[in-house]
Order: sequence, then structure tokens, then C-alpha cells
Amino acid sequence: MTKLNVPDMTCGHCKAAVEKAVASVDADAKVAVDLETRTVEIDTNGDMAAIMAALKEEGYEATQA
Repeated sequence: MTKLNVPDMTCGHCKAAVEKAVASVDADAKVAVDLETRTVEIDTNGDMAAIMAALKEEGYEATQA
């Protein structure tokens, strides 16, 4: 399980965009988005660098928590 800080997430649209970005790298990943704390927990066997790149492409800078 990897936890990321995604400070630009503020709404349901952001949540959906983040989930979509993760799924584009690993469709089987389990994603838990918490808008209140602006964090994302990802359970994946995929490449985290690729996931972070996909998030950035969607407009969300992410750092590991």
C-alpha cells in the first residue's frame, strides 16, 4: 500500500480523475481517495513512477506521504 499526498484534489471530479489516472496504469489497483486530507492510498503491483506520471498528466502533482 502506497500513500500519496495530492494537494490539488478538492472535489468529486478530482477524485474521479485520480482514480482514472491510476486505472490507466493498473486497472486492478485498489484506490482510496480521501478529499478531506487530500491523500490517496493505492494498493498496486504497478509501477508507482508510472502512476505518478499519469497523475501529473491529469494535472495533479503527487508526493509520497
